[in-house]
Parts: sequence; C-alpha cells; structure tokens
Amino acid sequence: MKRNYQNELDRIIQKRGDRMPRVLLHSCCGPCSSSVLEYLTQYFEVTLLWYNPNLYPQEEFDRRFRTQVELIEKMDLADKVSVLAEPWKSEEYYARVKGLEEEPEGGKRCTECFRLRLLETAKLAKHYGFDYFCTTLTLSRYKDAVRINALGEEIGAMLGVSWLPSDFKKQGREVRSSQLARQYGLYQQLYCGCEYSLHSREEYEARQAEKSE
Repeated sequence: MKRNYQNELDRIIQKRGDRMPRVLLHSCCGPCSSSVLEYLTQYFEVTLLWYNPNLYPQEEFDRRFRTQVELIEKMDLADKVSVLAEPWKSEEYYARVKGLEEEPEGGKRCTECFRLRLLETAKLAKHYGFDYFCTTLTLSRYKDAVRINALGEEIGAMLGVSWLPSDFKKQGREVRSSQLARQYGLYQQLYCGCEYSLHSREEYEARQAEKSE
C-alpha cells in the first residue's frame, strides 16, 4: 500500500498536544522553504539548516543563501526560525558522487546528494538534541518523496534520531511556494543546483535555441 506521508505528519502534529517539538529543517533553497516554513512554524520550533555543498558555482551558493535569509526576514519569521548555516563545502559533494558524474538527472547521483545532506542534518539534529529532522526537498514535484523519506528513515534509524515524514507538495504548498516567491520578489533559480544540472540546463536551452532558428 502506498504510504501517505502527509497523513503521517498530521498524526504526529495531532499527538504533540500543546508542546512545540524542535525540528531541524534542511532547506534546499529560499523559494522551496517558504510554504514549508509557513506551515511548520505553526506546530514546531524550527531551526533551518543551510547545508548545500552540491550548489555550483560558489556565487550561486552565496546568492541562494542570501535569498534564504531575505525570505525569513520578509515573512517576519526571524523570531520563529533560527538559522544554522554551513559554508560551501563542495569537496564533500564531489567525494560523495565520484563515479556517478555521467548519471542522468534524478538518478543515482541525486540519491547520493540527498543522502549527503540528510546525513549531515541528522548528525546535527542528534548533536543538538532536536526531536526531529526533516527537509524541504519533498516540496518539489521533480523530487521523489518516497526515496527521500526512505533515506531519512534509514539515516534516522542508523543515528538514533527521529525523521519527520513529509510530502510538502501536498495541500497546495508547492503552488503556495511559487506565490510567496513572486510576492516577495525572490530570486528563483533555473537549475537544480549542481554543476551537472547546470550543464543539463545549458544543453536544453541550446537545443531550444536551435529549434527556434
């Protein structure tokens, strides 16, 4: 039977009572985090983790982080959301995906990218005593929520920290994130983030340009 991660999250929220559990939320970018933060801050004490060593080049990493901070400020969430930011560590990403450089977008290389970021989130969640760890990655229709949740559960079980299940695209939150990004004039990236996705985007644009000639 196909799992409904939103229902699982709803049950956790319902059981929390008046308590605000602490969750360490990995964010992939400001626009994706917008509707997720709007939602989660109603029920959890949220700390946002900025750990994205996959982003390329560093200028893009810096720009997306600035956008993340800008979003929190514009949504008036600075008193509700703490930020834990790690510097650009591209060597950690390249070490993780070594040998998978030729994999297609969405394949094994992406799985290892997810694993790398979730593993770091779980380690920090355990170190700082969070009740849960989670990620905004399930907001996108282009990301496999089943795969991401499976990785989160696997890593959580390995490290002894609770994974917060999610499929954040549900209940209109993917559309809501686009609305918020436009409302606040946020920078919206044109590629997933890594060097390989950038090249794929450039190749696609070149093909489209050829067709239009």
